[in-house]
Amino acid sequence: MTRSISLSRSTAEVQITGTLDLDGTGVASISTGLGFLDHMLGALTRHSGFDLELNVQGDIGVDDHHTVEDCAIVIGRGIDQLLGDRSGIDRFGSAFAPLDESLARVVVDCSGRGWPEISLALVRDTIGDVAAENLTHFFRSLAIEGRMALHVDVLRGDNDHHKSEAAFKATGLALKKAVAVNNDRIRSTKEVLG
Repeated sequence: MTRSISLSRSTAEVQITGTLDLDGTGVASISTGLGFLDHMLGALTRHSGFDLELNVQGDIGVDDHHTVEDCAIVIGRGIDQLLGDRSGIDRFGSAFAPLDESLARVVVDCSGRGWPEISLALVRDTIGDVAAENLTHFFRSLAIEGRMALHVDVLRGDNDHHKSEAAFKATGLALKKAVAVNNDRIRSTKEVLG
């Protein structure tokens, strides 16, 4: 079973092309025009074991919002399409990831229902070239478009870069577990998800 897909999105604000492979080796080729976002998506990719290629032309002359949001939309939709009816996957995943003084916890349920609960505890307005609020928005959009319950909590930390990176790493680790191939059954007492 091949779990890879071409990604594309074209709006008046952002054009995205790329590929996503859930059964990759953690290889990232990402060019969003936003260095900090590239770094965070690279961390998510490496720790999820997904292969992700993204080529993005966004209206970053306006600000970073549309680029960050649309990257989450295409990744989330790609995951959703590849998981289909969710049969044969572990469905649940959880992980902790530290980065020096920072510690993040992520719990995910690839249930077919999007529900974000995000608490990054960021203090600064921006981190590199990305508004802190848009990092929270990334996770919300990923959860909604990926149709997954996604709980991301930064439990402690002093450095916003470290807190963000720990959150992206933990998300990758949790997703790796949740999308792991298990058997042909749907993990639900209802025998259906969504």
